[in-house]
Amino acid sequence: MARHILVIDQGTTSTRSIVFDSNVAPVATAQQEFGQIYPHPGWVEHDPEEIWASVLSTARKALSGAGLTAAGIAALGIANQRETVLVWDRRTGRAIHNAIVWQDRRTADVCERLEAAGHGELVAARTGLRLDPYFSATKIGWLLDTVQGARAAAEAGHLAFGTVDSFLLWRLTGGTVHATDATNASRTLLFDIHRGVWDDDLLALFGVPRAMLPDVRDTAGVFGETEPGLFGGAIAVRGMAGDQQAALIGQACFQPGMVKSTYGTGCFVLLNTGRQAIASSHRLLTTIAYQFAGQRTYALEGSIFVAGAAVQWLRDGIGLIASAAETGALAAGADPAQDVYMVPAFVGLGAPHWDSEARALLTGMTRGTTRKELARAVLECVGYQTKDLLDAMQADLGPAWDAARTVIRVDGGMSGSDWTMQFLAGILAAPVDRPTCLETTALGAAYLAGMAVGLYPDPETFAATWSGERRFEPAMPAPERERKYRGWQDAMARTLLRP
Repeated sequence: MARHILVIDQGTTSTRSIVFDSNVAPVATAQQEFGQIYPHPGWVEHDPEEIWASVLSTARKALSGAGLTAAGIAALGIANQRETVLVWDRRTGRAIHNAIVWQDRRTADVCERLEAAGHGELVAARTGLRLDPYFSATKIGWLLDTVQGARAAAEAGHLAFGTVDSFLLWRLTGGTVHATDATNASRTLLFDIHRGVWDDDLLALFGVPRAMLPDVRDTAGVFGETEPGLFGGAIAVRGMAGDQQAALIGQACFQPGMVKSTYGTGCFVLLNTGRQAIASSHRLLTTIAYQFAGQRTYALEGSIFVAGAAVQWLRDGIGLIASAAETGALAAGADPAQDVYMVPAFVGLGAPHWDSEARALLTGMTRGTTRKELARAVLECVGYQTKDLLDAMQADLGPAWDAARTVIRVDGGMSGSDWTMQFLAGILAAPVDRPTCLETTALGAAYLAGMAVGLYPDPETFAATWSGERRFEPAMPAPERERKYRGWQDAMARTLLRP
């Protein structure tokens, strides 16, 4: 009997494939980076064929590393970078253009025009989202209006739209299944999260033909089978979720009020709100956390566009470090008398500011500023941005927010930095729990697929198995926390100031 789960975790800068055993423990991993394409300032693209090649390569290596064939895999789960748009020709399976990445800002002017025309209220009421180029709909419109013949082909039913999960599913199943799950659908600006359907008014607003859209399914369920030739046998695809929702599941945040914060390329804080879709009054997003057996669970989300990407900038952009691991030691050695702040608005600002025109800023530097202070500013900005989001969530929940019980479960690459996590606990004045398994996105996708085939237990039983590697207790004195956060607010005000 097959007792393992294969997960494809397709992220913004790399693809990981991981094999999990029947105890939901990883036994083999393969990872491959792929190129980032920047055609113009603020534009970000990926080569769909490079993504697909990385998926096949890492999945095959993970299977080999686990000593397994397709026959030993009970199911496959997919987690993916969200909002990134692909449009492909159903007749050939080939994309008509590079993927337009979630970070891309090329449709900012379209969003501004729609907002000025008064459409923001309708969009927020139906989708829980904001009119921002971060989301998929305006990217689809750009492709249809820019690639020669695309709109006519779409209206004729020849083109398919999908976020990365849909594109991979199409390829994995040999073009037999065009589907997505409710979490990914909820990030497109086209999906009514309350009724659970593609919305005709929104399709008309953004000019997206219904014929392009994938079928929307439960987060854990039947998504078809892989072509036998890909992995030496057919594998059932049984779980799919956007990466941040997958991480929420992997962190076992199944109870309303539980919070997880993922620190990858960006930072994404999700608060489980249960069966209630809470409309934010503080510029957060309302999204679908997961959907089991047709029943939707919702979350409030704060999206920060740049977190680990700022560390990459230190390394690759200006060459101040050779590896990300250096930043913690540099930050620890920084001069405490220097208050240097970085607002990492390289691609604008996400929640709760939503300013697509804002750009990155360093402030507070003196002649004595060194790379130590710059490294500290880059790590600290993640904590400040997280505090902005948690404060907004607390304001949205009001009396329902229980500060005394608030614990932040963290994951993602930056969560491995003890210095950063200790600062985070201090600036939030809340405990921060780092799990034993940091691959929570892949873990969540594994759990979805395993639950769907009966290999893994119900959510409550799975939650009881969650284990923490370390808890970071807040140790920053209140006056220091208040002073430092005032400095951040000043830096943010300078960033948002227009000439």
